[in-house]
Amino acid sequence: MLGRARSKSTLRTAAATAAMGLALATSALAGPGAGVGAASSHREAPLIAADPQVDNTDVYAFTSPDQQDSVTLVANWLPFQEPNGGPNFYPWADGAHYDINIDSQGTGKPDLTYRWTFHTEDQRGTNTFLYNNGPVNNLADPTLLFRQYYTLQELRSGCEPKTLVEHGTAAPSDTGKASMPDYGRLRSQATVQLPGGGQTVATQAADPFFLDLRVFDLLYGGNLTETGQNTLAGYNVNTLSIQVPKSRLAYKGDATRNPVIGVWSSTEKRTMKLSPGKEEPTGKYVQVSRLGNPLVNEVVVPAGLKDAFNALPPSEDHNQPAVVAKVLDPEVPKLVQAIYGLPAPATPRTDLQEIFLTGIAKATGGPFQVDLNSQLMNQDIDARRFVPAEELRLNMSTPVAASPNRLGILAGDFQGFPNGRRLGDDVVDIALQVMEGATPGNLIPALAAGDGVNQAGRPFAAAFPYVALPYAKAVNQAG
Repeated sequence: MLGRARSKSTLRTAAATAAMGLALATSALAGPGAGVGAASSHREAPLIAADPQVDNTDVYAFTSPDQQDSVTLVANWLPFQEPNGGPNFYPWADGAHYDINIDSQGTGKPDLTYRWTFHTEDQRGTNTFLYNNGPVNNLADPTLLFRQYYTLQELRSGCEPKTLVEHGTAAPSDTGKASMPDYGRLRSQATVQLPGGGQTVATQAADPFFLDLRVFDLLYGGNLTETGQNTLAGYNVNTLSIQVPKSRLAYKGDATRNPVIGVWSSTEKRTMKLSPGKEEPTGKYVQVSRLGNPLVNEVVVPAGLKDAFNALPPSEDHNQPAVVAKVLDPEVPKLVQAIYGLPAPATPRTDLQEIFLTGIAKATGGPFQVDLNSQLMNQDIDARRFVPAEELRLNMSTPVAASPNRLGILAGDFQGFPNGRRLGDDVVDIALQVMEGATPGNLIPALAAGDGVNQAGRPFAAAFPYVALPYAKAVNQAG
């Protein structure tokens, strides 16, 4: 514990150095050459870093603030999109499976999967290199030469796949104000109403994740002056957002008796057979990327297991002793203590096990002994089938916060992370506090400043799909 006699300046320095320690730990786990790629799940493992089209970056799950009988699920892919990155910009990968998975029974297996599969219609041929050869005011305009379409399926265990969208149009990459004067209009046109209620959109968006990772300039400038800048400001991502009634997600369709779900995104693709000028998919689909809670594969999973973790289903997490050991005895607090002198909490970290692997509930036997967001709270499940699994868990019965707090549960806002994840939840500061032993209402004062980045670079929308419109200026002009 920090002594009460410490000055405010000392506490500020401790907070900055602790944030620096988290960033340093992140970079160390990601391996040499990771650079800016060590953000949330952006380029977090060696293999997926070389295949950005299918790289999951973040997943969000929250009760829709303006449609409180529904839940919105947001998943992002293809990180670090510089807006000027033409002439081919940032397409979805043809034929890959982009999945958002829901586990309502706590088995670590999906009871429901929403799957988007894309295909491309490229009209440029041998005539032009341009993505669009004039202003694009509507998705149907002939000036848009590169188009992508998708099929959205609902997959349920034991049932035939159900097609929700047969030929949905993805909003294109934003190529700039002259080319796309009103990108919001294009995104609205790409939003599709779903049978039985709800809506979905495939679009480009400003990356909603926010943090400062400038640890690589001699540890924040050598004198801690280089903190407080959002490393991801100016970058875009590809986003899939879907809003559906809670009854569609709950076990047995009953969100009152069974309000807790576990959520993760994943990507599957086939091996590509290459020949001059073309590629052809072959063989079976293989999972190549996965994401539930933010920062797990970055600062918990050791470097040698990162690729394997991306290929695992959550149902196998509890059978990976090396991964479980890193949850119970994490590296970040040790590094913070070794470099900056802040004492690491005692191990084993059963609190982290409850947060990341079981959800928080009295029935888990964990240290919190409160009912928050474990599927063991669902009244109709078979508890004998429950397994610890790394998932982003959401209690759909938690009321929407009138005034959301970026620190979520730690600040008494029980709708926030780790009970689901809203776009504005400051998961880096929350994770830093939790790693160092904070509990709801008992924050560590020395870490109050966190990384100095408290919100995304662009404000979020008030209605679906909530993500901000993409950046159109070059990244080096974003500030």
